[in-house]
Amino acid sequence: MGITMSHLKEMFRERQYKLTAQRQIVLQAFLDHQDEHLSAEDVHNILRNQSSEIGLATVYRTLELLSDLGVLQKMNFGDGRSRYEINEASTTRHHHHHLICLACGKVKEFEDDLLETLENAVARKSNFKIVDHQLKFYGYCQECQEK
Repeated sequence: MGITMSHLKEMFRERQYKLTAQRQIVLQAFLDHQDEHLSAEDVHNILRNQSSEIGLATVYRTLELLSDLGVLQKMNFGDGRSRYEINEASTTRHHHHHLICLACGKVKEFEDDLLETLENAVARKSNFKIVDHQLKFYGYCQECQEK
């Protein structure tokens, strides 16, 4: 992923919001864990391990604001917890999809976009401008299969 803190700061300037110290700390957690899909509790634990004094309620409010601003993408994988990742839609049109383990809850991305042809056909046949899609596969990761 190619998103940097300077790019995120620019996104805030464009939206006319301040990038407060707390918001910057939360965003840095996502930059440091770009391959993960973090819940509010995950972010809070990361920050607590870094000796940050940000409370869980502040993390929740910050994640909701960042999601509303389009800086983070909010996802629901059916486990009762919202998870977030940096929203790269502004820098790329490439879609990624998710593999969700039903046993351990691990979420893994895969990049092959096999739906592009289908998406184009649906758009053409229905005269509908598709701007995004998401695909989630549910199953069991290799570690859980081996148990």
